[in-house]
Amino acid sequence: MKTLVLGASGATGKHLVEQLLAMNQQVKVIVRSTAKIPESWKSNNNLSIIQATVLDIPMDEMAKHIKDCGAVASCLGHNISFKGIYGKPRKLVRDSVKLLCKAITQNKTQQPIKLVLMNTAGNRNGDLTEPISFGEKIVIGLIRALLPPQADNEQAAEYLRVQIGQKDPHVSWAAVRPDDLIDADDVSDYTAHPSPTCSTIFNAGKTSRINVGHFMATLITDDAVWNKWKGQMPVLYNQSSETKEK
Repeated sequence: MKTLVLGASGATGKHLVEQLLAMNQQVKVIVRSTAKIPESWKSNNNLSIIQATVLDIPMDEMAKHIKDCGAVASCLGHNISFKGIYGKPRKLVRDSVKLLCKAITQNKTQQPIKLVLMNTAGNRNGDLTEPISFGEKIVIGLIRALLPPQADNEQAAEYLRVQIGQKDPHVSWAAVRPDDLIDADDVSDYTAHPSPTCSTIFNAGKTSRINVGHFMATLITDDAVWNKWKGQMPVLYNQSSETKEK
């Protein structure tokens, strides 16, 4: 299977690409600049690089990029800087998901294309009754109002959940929700849950970026794992966080 990856030069996107390549998958990446990607990618026959700004790509061109792919994945996010948080594009993640879905639909594939979105445990799944305390509601409401990336992530997942839904003939999706992201050198034991088992605000679990990349790659390559989580928003924790309680 060939996979198109957005946000491949980011802290988590790099891990996703590396995991897919380790699984002997073919990968396309869209990056604004090649400066931050590993030199090994440039000589890897299983990887092709498209240098472009995602939201500047016309839908017809994006459809061509996706045409030979069985999956697309987005690890796009906002840079942790004043410009990255408050500058344009305010809806980078949401608008990129919309572009991908419309491009996939335009291709009218016989089988649905997998779309895997990296999201956040701070976003609730509206298809489930996910308990949230009054204090959490207040804090998340403030974050939503003050930090545009929170609303962007919420709206991206909501587009998949509501507009694409569970029975779209062309797009099959999953939104992966890591909790407090940390760096690690190796994949470790982790668990996936339908809903948060920790309080994202007051008692957050830990999720290593490499584990997120591994889980997203597994969703793409393992049909049994995909069939378990498609149309859902699995929450990912490192094994050491599993015992924490909300």
